[in-house]
Amino acid sequence: MAGRRALLLVGFLLPGVLLSEAAKILTVSTVGGSHYLLMDRVSHILQDHGHNVTMLHHGGYSLMSDFEEEKKSYHVISWLLPEGDNKEFKKSINFLMGETLRGRGLFENYLKFLEQLGFQCSHLLGRRDIMDSLKNEDFDMVIVEFLDYCPFLIAEQLGKPFVSILSSSFGTVDFGLPSPLSYVPVYRSLLTDHMGFWGRMKNLLMVFDFSIKEWQTQSMFDNTIKDHFPEGSRPVLSHLLQKAELWFVNSDFAFDFARPLLPNTVYVGGLMSKPTKPVPQDLENFITKFGDSGFVLVSLGSMVSIHQIEEVLREMNSAFARLLQGVIWKYKSSLWPKDVKLAGNVKLVEWLPQNDLLAHPSIHLFVTHGGQNSIMEAIHHGVPMVGIPLFGDQPMNMVRVEAKEFGVSIQLKDLTAETLALKMKQVIEDKRYKSAAVDASIIMCSHPLTPAERLVGWINHILQTRGAAHLKPYSFQQPWHERYLLDVLSFLLAFTLVTVWLCGKLLGMVAKWVCGSRKLKKT
Repeated sequence: MAGRRALLLVGFLLPGVLLSEAAKILTVSTVGGSHYLLMDRVSHILQDHGHNVTMLHHGGYSLMSDFEEEKKSYHVISWLLPEGDNKEFKKSINFLMGETLRGRGLFENYLKFLEQLGFQCSHLLGRRDIMDSLKNEDFDMVIVEFLDYCPFLIAEQLGKPFVSILSSSFGTVDFGLPSPLSYVPVYRSLLTDHMGFWGRMKNLLMVFDFSIKEWQTQSMFDNTIKDHFPEGSRPVLSHLLQKAELWFVNSDFAFDFARPLLPNTVYVGGLMSKPTKPVPQDLENFITKFGDSGFVLVSLGSMVSIHQIEEVLREMNSAFARLLQGVIWKYKSSLWPKDVKLAGNVKLVEWLPQNDLLAHPSIHLFVTHGGQNSIMEAIHHGVPMVGIPLFGDQPMNMVRVEAKEFGVSIQLKDLTAETLALKMKQVIEDKRYKSAAVDASIIMCSHPLTPAERLVGWINHILQTRGAAHLKPYSFQQPWHERYLLDVLSFLLAFTLVTVWLCGKLLGMVAKWVCGSRKLKKT
């Protein structure tokens, strides 16, 4: 097995060896949080494999607080909005997050946030000092991450081939994959791949809702495109998505439902998983206090840490107090409500080594918001989950977790101390969840190449072959009426109607001739 893996690795990474020199690669991250962390990881991997990497990112609002920033092996170009505009941008993010956490996550609020991203993008594209500097660098490739469309417009403005990374699971954006509606759930449908009649009916109807919403989100960048691209050469965002040489997807079939892929679509779920290290001594001491009972890890991402919702914290704290396990909870102690006494088995930490804690032999459960990176890390280490999805793709992620049977979820509006405690005890005590999580880990970890090796190997392949035209179906170039065979169907329908009409005419003529002959015989 080791020899086979070595041969596969050499064969897959050989294109990188054949390159005459290291490629100059630009990675683009316009929003922080887990999106930035993923692009940071991609940048480090490519830099460590011999390429010269530069990251362009917005340095004004990272969505993260108090995390340990690693030393960069690659070059960084940061840019900021003017102070007044930056305040408006922060205000729009805070409003979106606050409304979502209070159960008012309306699509209109998301559109307002995207409008701010469009304005931010327009400012960046208008920064001649930055854009001219990037053009002068003459990058060989741009790597963008899909949350909004600005990175795609930056790559288009630079006129360079680009590769896209989908940080979430499939369905959040349509970039041309075949999607049979009988078993591929539409985004936000909350369906699995096992659909009954009414499920398939719902899935079909939700395609139209998804298409309308996608058109609305793309329209938030119309003004940006008009301001920075000359008339006659303005990109169409739906076409720009298909222009990507490759789509890397931050997922794995250990988590996702099986579905058709195109040759230029590659799974790299698990990029964030790194070699584990011993956890810090203060955390190890806390874990040791609970002996065989072990501990529960709690991390709900950046939103709950930033937006204090006392009633949610109170219910969660009460639920954790009912557990035999210790609880390590990522939350800023300075934001903890002063009138809420922290449970004796709970330790608050402002930052934690999540990957190392998930690998710890004493962990029994991961309470998560259902973010893609967190789920991938939990699956990698075979840890069952209780999810409290908050926004975006997280509800759909938890549908997959429940369908795969390595966790359960609870909606924020239904969260009470009793319900959360029951859910956690259910997953901890029922060994089927742990078994399913371990099975998923085996699927994810048994690939012949690691996610990093797949990433580097495919990037080298694209660099050496100067693009991925050979991996893209011709349908990307076809007009929509040809792609869906409407011209053929129209011809067949017209041919059938004309044939039926001619047959009717012929039968009529025959009938008249027969009737005429009979009359002649009678006379």
